[in-house]
Amino acid sequence: MLDLRSDTITKPTGAMRQAMASAEVGDDQFGEDPTVNLLQERVAELFGKESSLFFPTTTMANQCAIRTLTHPGDEVICTKDAHIVLYEAGGIGANSGAQLQQIGAHGRFTCEEFESNIKGFDFDVNPPTKVVAIENTHNRSGGRIFPYEEITRIATTARERGIASYCDGARIWNAAEASGRTVAELAGPFDLVSACFSKGLGCPAGSVLVGSREVIQRATRYRRMLGGAMRQSGILAAACLHALDHHLEHLHADHKNAKLLAGLLAACPLIELNPESVETNIVIFDLKSPAPGAREVEARAQKLGVSFFAFGPRTIRLVTHRDISTANCEKAAHLILKAIEQ
Repeated sequence: MLDLRSDTITKPTGAMRQAMASAEVGDDQFGEDPTVNLLQERVAELFGKESSLFFPTTTMANQCAIRTLTHPGDEVICTKDAHIVLYEAGGIGANSGAQLQQIGAHGRFTCEEFESNIKGFDFDVNPPTKVVAIENTHNRSGGRIFPYEEITRIATTARERGIASYCDGARIWNAAEASGRTVAELAGPFDLVSACFSKGLGCPAGSVLVGSREVIQRATRYRRMLGGAMRQSGILAAACLHALDHHLEHLHADHKNAKLLAGLLAACPLIELNPESVETNIVIFDLKSPAPGAREVEARAQKLGVSFFAFGPRTIRLVTHRDISTANCEKAAHLILKAIEQ
């Protein structure tokens, strides 16, 4: 099966498993796991921040970040169709009691749109805006990169207005590779940033929050509250350290394969897709009439040996990753076209 459902389905390599098996461990709840401590120190330095905190998942990191930066009744301004809106089971409302205000389109919004939606500073009927959150890259828009210049404008305005800035950087490694900027540059404008190791970097689990020492100290309490205090988690942290040493360079191949896949599919008259819109490792396309609906195409393709998600009634998402080769992408394109046209 050629699995293009997500970059989360990657399996640890043999070398990564060996690194995990030989990891030096301790009780992370007491700050005594040397491998977790090493990862946290290395990531903080890599991102140009004072401190970082290890999590099992980025969803938990996102939930912890918003809980740390808000109080119940506060508002978070975020990108339309952000992960924290659509894919975290309503966690922001349940865990933080915060309200989400979605703005912009296609994974982006402008500083002017942000400013026009700030609330609660001159009229106490409104929920006070306390956080602006940016997802980089933006999953729902096809792995789109948020423009760096706009990030700096938004973060500067937020700071001037007493609003915290947060980056859901689950795929920030992809954003860095595709933009030619370092993760420190991309993280620099924000007060708090997350990053995931279990997507493009191929780890079985692991994410981090990165920020100032004071904010991370507060986040540590909320991680505990969310059930994220772990024990000998150095076994997972060792996989993340291995990925930093050996897997970052593969992201370029994932992006190249996504563009190849998009180019092959775009030639079909039943597919609406601009290959130039593919910036990282996610390909999203629409099915034109008289093609069948997305779920029918998904089911047909599954029988032919390729797996992916219907992202809407006539929308399909494909994600390239380190377990899918260029030849796999060429074969997958052929099978997807067969599923659409049969």
